[in-house]
Amino acid sequence: MTSGLQRLRLSSGTELAYREAGDEGAPALLLLHGMPNSSSGFRDVIGPLARHVRVIAPDLPGSGGSDPLAQPSFEAFTDGIEELLAALRVGRRFIYLHDFGAPVGLSLAMRRPDLVRGLIIQNANAHRAGHGPQWAEVMDFWTSPNPRNEAAATAHLTLEGTRDQYVKGVPEDIAARIDPAHWIEDWRVMSLPGRLESQRALVADYGRYVARFGEIAAYLKRHQPPALLLWGRHDIYFELAEVLAWMEALPRMEAHILDAGHLLLETHSGPAARLMTAFVTGQA
Repeated sequence: MTSGLQRLRLSSGTELAYREAGDEGAPALLLLHGMPNSSSGFRDVIGPLARHVRVIAPDLPGSGGSDPLAQPSFEAFTDGIEELLAALRVGRRFIYLHDFGAPVGLSLAMRRPDLVRGLIIQNANAHRAGHGPQWAEVMDFWTSPNPRNEAAATAHLTLEGTRDQYVKGVPEDIAARIDPAHWIEDWRVMSLPGRLESQRALVADYGRYVARFGEIAAYLKRHQPPALLLWGRHDIYFELAEVLAWMEALPRMEAHILDAGHLLLETHSGPAARLMTAFVTGQA
């Protein structure tokens, strides 16, 4: 891992925290975390990856050490990450997509497809196939919001829901390898002023991301970026059918299904780092 968080004050006045490691002259790899994590979720892969690439791992606004935005949205997040990359003089880059990081990374890719060296897809949804029956009330909230379906759509914003991101649906022997301190810290940060409000706003804004799936499909079809998929098969949020949807969209993609959950790096950082290293060094 890097020596610690660095900070950039964005033009909006918001402070964005990030980690950076590796040679500035090496190909860049942007690591985008999901909910409820931060760049600390990459703690076990930053070091190995930084031997080969320049790693930039930001805390998305409202996560980790980054301030929340007054009006949080994935497009606003994209603006902030784009400003960070410009400040660090990052040109062409690989983009790691995971969970809530996917709307940001794919928006970056579609804004500047010429700067995309490749995509690393880790339990990141971009097709209707990934949304199983457990999404019914969330989808209802997106189309016809009311207090009942809003409560259902945001019911995971608790300590128990944060823990579920790590261990629910994961076989006991694998879940036992995850340190509870990680979800306790995530919940501590989420409980800070403005953070839960930000998460609620993102649940609503994710519906606008889903509405862009057709646009994303067109981007993938036209540009066919090199891609590596790493998927935790015990994910309780995204269906395994999403893997096939990605493979159909990117038929040259390399795909690996691992015996892990939604937060694959918590238990399989070693194999993931090796696969990611082979991918980025093979494409660079």
